[in-house]
Amino acid sequence: MNTTNKIYQVALMTPLPISSANTAAGELTLVNFTGDQQLFTEVEVICTSPSNKLDGEFIKQLPDNIKLIVSIGVGLDHIDLEAANQRNIKVTNTPVVTEDTADLTFALILAATRRLSINEQFLRNNQWSASAPMAVLGQSTHSKTLGIIGFGAIGQAVARRAQGFNIKVIYYSPRRKEAAEKLCNAQYCQDIEQLLTSADIVSLHCPLTADTAQVIDANKLAKMKKTSVLINTGRGGLVDEEALLTALENNEIAAAGLDVYQDEPNVTKGLKALDNVTLLPHIGSATVECRTNMLHTALRNIEYYLLGQYEDMNLCLRQ
Repeated sequence: MNTTNKIYQVALMTPLPISSANTAAGELTLVNFTGDQQLFTEVEVICTSPSNKLDGEFIKQLPDNIKLIVSIGVGLDHIDLEAANQRNIKVTNTPVVTEDTADLTFALILAATRRLSINEQFLRNNQWSASAPMAVLGQSTHSKTLGIIGFGAIGQAVARRAQGFNIKVIYYSPRRKEAAEKLCNAQYCQDIEQLLTSADIVSLHCPLTADTAQVIDANKLAKMKKTSVLINTGRGGLVDEEALLTALENNEIAAAGLDVYQDEPNVTKGLKALDNVTLLPHIGSATVECRTNMLHTALRNIEYYLLGQYEDMNLCLRQ
């Protein structure tokens, strides 16, 4: 509830379904950025999403009145955090996508292992008949080994879902998480290679950083089982898509399920033609409930900033 008569403008790098919002700090007027840099001289807050890259050069050129960047999403690889820190600009995100992204991850696991995409296309193309009962056989999902790379909130949520399928869970992360292991019935792998050679399904949930860029490349794909399935609902840059394309074309791995890509919204040429890959348009958080929660969280971050309640914000930088 707005308890003041103050009006604040917020610059939107990504359009939102609302143009204003009432908060305890005052009324927010949300103004779309259309290329006129003058807007940045009139606001303290920029609201963005992973579809807009705020690199070091962009942040360096922002006027001194910009004090907060609010990102709608959990990942932060689209924002140069070091540059923001140097300018004393606070950065927040909306870490409320865990359960929906885990749901979609498991949907992709099932779709890729059971080859749902090609079988649905087979039916839609009126190829289903008594003499042709299916397009291709899939693999069982239950009782397999799932290797999770990155064992944060989403990775752990996927592991919890796997228990219902009698799936053995192994994971790799830079540090062991013994408390999470007990909750998720998961086993720690000391290196990625150990995980890749053991897993039937490999699912990526680590943040995209300089250390994790193309964590799955040609060499890593070669270590996976020929019957294995790769799932990526993390960030497209975690996978060398050209190497993945080659591996799928040559049946070096059995299948893949992708929700994210290196150069969104572009997809590496050739992937769309393959029948052993399930492709989705980055919809990990795309439910009415989750997107509404993300928007409300972003607005609360702005409200808390304006009220000076920094400890309540989802701060990614703490000056």
